Amino acid sequence: MHIVLASSSPRRRELLDLLGLTFHIIPPTCDELLSPNLSPSTQTLQLALDKALSVADQHPQDLIIGSDTVIEIEGKLLGKPENMQDAETMLQNLRGKNHHVHTGVAIIHQANEVSINFVETAQVWMTSFDEHTLKFYLATEESLGKAGAYSIQGEGAKLIKKIEGDYPTIVGLPLWRTAKELEKQGIVLPNPVEEIYRLKPYANWKEF
Repeated sequence: MHIVLASSSPRRRELLDLLGLTFHIIPPTCDELLSPNLSPSTQTLQLALDKALSVADQHPQDLIIGSDTVIEIEGKLLGKPENMQDAETMLQNLRGKNHHVHTGVAIIHQANEVSINFVETAQVWMTSFDEHTLKFYLATEESLGKAGAYSIQGEGAKLIKKIEGDYPTIVGLPLWRTAKELEKQGIVLPNPVEEIYRLKPYANWKEF
């Protein structure tokens, strides 16, 4: 049995790699379509499941991990910005406020009839950054491809006052819960997740 990460996100690859596992990466083939009828947390779980299933259907003997992250502010969902103008609008809406980051995970092993789905949520408080800071951050182009138009593991950390919850969840993969679910499936982790959370070896993790 191989472990497969159904994601094209380098951040999820980097986080999963912290566990010391050998795994393959196969980008999902599903369309990331948002449904206005689903709550943000249910939406991200559905997208994670869609991603995992799009790979699992072709690799039933392998254990597939799919994940998706969305931002919720004042009951509204924020996905990835379509362009830099959209990113600027998103960050202006987040400025000086707190919001929730929902990351859904789906772990599927079709041959063994395994289907594990869960959502982890963290809360983020943004600083009341000024226009100069906003323009400087947008110039980094970190916003593109990021839910909520910021990267907590990059320069976007300077826009954040504090967080409550799991830092890797905000990056894009709730590592503790994912590790524990993998262990339940009999997978031995070369790097214990407890040690990873003690050392906080990932970018900007120690700041929070």
